[in-house]
Amino acid sequence: MDETVNAGDIARLAEVGRAAVSNWRRRFEDFPSPVGGTASSPLYLLRDVESWLRRNGKPFQVSPAERLWTQLRATDDLKLGEALAAVDADAATFEFLHARYAEAHSRLLNPTPPEVVEVVLATTDGATVIDPACGTGSLLMASKGREKIGQELDPVSAVIARRRLPDAQIITGDSLRRNGIAHLADAVVCDPPWHDRAWGHEELVGDARWTYGLPPRGEPELAWLQHCLSLAKPGGLVAVLMPSAAASRRPGKRIRGNLLRAGAVRGVMTVQPGRDLWLLRNPVGRAPEHIALLEAPGPVEPNTRVIDLLDDDVDLSPARRSGTDVSAYLAAQPVFAVPRLPELREQPAPGMTTIGELVRAAPGGHVVTSPTGATYEIDPAKLDPDFLEGVLRAAFARTPTGSTRLDVRRTQVPSLPVEEQQRYGEAFARLKALEAGLENAADLVRLGYSGLLSGQVRPA
Repeated sequence: MDETVNAGDIARLAEVGRAAVSNWRRRFEDFPSPVGGTASSPLYLLRDVESWLRRNGKPFQVSPAERLWTQLRATDDLKLGEALAAVDADAATFEFLHARYAEAHSRLLNPTPPEVVEVVLATTDGATVIDPACGTGSLLMASKGREKIGQELDPVSAVIARRRLPDAQIITGDSLRRNGIAHLADAVVCDPPWHDRAWGHEELVGDARWTYGLPPRGEPELAWLQHCLSLAKPGGLVAVLMPSAAASRRPGKRIRGNLLRAGAVRGVMTVQPGRDLWLLRNPVGRAPEHIALLEAPGPVEPNTRVIDLLDDDVDLSPARRSGTDVSAYLAAQPVFAVPRLPELREQPAPGMTTIGELVRAAPGGHVVTSPTGATYEIDPAKLDPDFLEGVLRAAFARTPTGSTRLDVRRTQVPSLPVEEQQRYGEAFARLKALEAGLENAADLVRLGYSGLLSGQVRPA
């Protein structure tokens, strides 16, 4: 079987970025030709790539695990999961292959990002943990030192989860329609399937799990939320990843209100744009008077009164409930001023040169950094630093869509003596100060609007 690799595989083999591989494809006529894949993701024969890397002195190494992955990649995409589940490999190799599989099928599998997994685990504790939509087992696997139970609808993903978690109990089946988990846990974690409108609304109308209200047909996330609560021991912690809209959509306000009144909600934390982590507890005792609404991951410290949330919307969105800090606006009022424009006059077009030629003609030890992060070491006596920084910024701003691929060798700039460069540099510096001043002004305008809307400030 011919082993194939894509651009990402080649980048890993040669220990370079994907951009370098794209550059090789353009620059070198003898770079191997694709043998399959698509126009946006071509595949190459591994043996051809190995030969080309050796001929061109590129360091690379194909590990046994990487070679095994290239063999798996030859499998039909629809059967790649089955092929992975059947691989006879040690735990470390299987985990390597799973990572490649998750990367290749990220849209299908929708894996929970590692940084989000860490936040989820930081909000739960206890000796036992349940994930009723465990996928290939990533949340459970990260829950080290606990007794683990999971359920997964997709049979292939369930088999992979068992391979990754030999000591866990993994049940195959639809957790909402046919819950197979008979135990209650200290903690429940879940990244449920979003936007699944066929979640079983009609079949589950009278289900005992809907303690806080029947989830509307279009709110499957609230069904998963209550299902997870039903799997937690009294006082057990629950962490469920939800779309941000679930905190404010009107059809779900009754359930959100009941959760608050019962004391089931500990907080809602935004972990990514459009993605919140709901923190809950299977209620015991008196309901808390405050919960945490957090716009970013952090300590779960209550900061919002429950009574203030029990209005017509029952909106639990962290961004809508966070206060606006208008202190920057108040502090800036007495002294804020936008720098004035430099005075510029029309002139006949001067002789031109390029940025590359300017830099080559003035080698030295003074460092100038471009907007792309590139650095240039020049002699200030031969090339004015403010002038160089200004032309770099101007050239970068002129490139389409802000591209960072600025070719300094070809960018045309005025050819001037150092004394004239200094005058230009002065004008560039004032334009830069004006730019920064306008950005600060825009920030202050937003603070002013928010402060007036929230009632934190009033007109003098």
